[in-house]
Amino acid sequence: MADCEMIAKCIFFNDKMADKPGTAAMMKQKYCQGDNSGCARHMVCKSLGRERVPSDLYPIQVDRAKALIQAG
Repeated sequence: MADCEMIAKCIFFNDKMADKPGTAAMMKQKYCQGDNSGCARHMVCKSLGRERVPSDLYPIQVDRAKALIQAG
């Protein structure tokens, strides 16, 4: 499976994780390279649009993503 189509423009990795390259690399491997269906940011982006993804939403916060999606 290919990298997530959002990876180059993902605010989380390009801004929030810029000073933590080791952690960012581990998270990118898990959430961005391959199956990205478990990424909370990707879930919100696909459901509500990129502009509705909170800048502080971590990829692991799936419950928060589901609540955001449900709220519309």
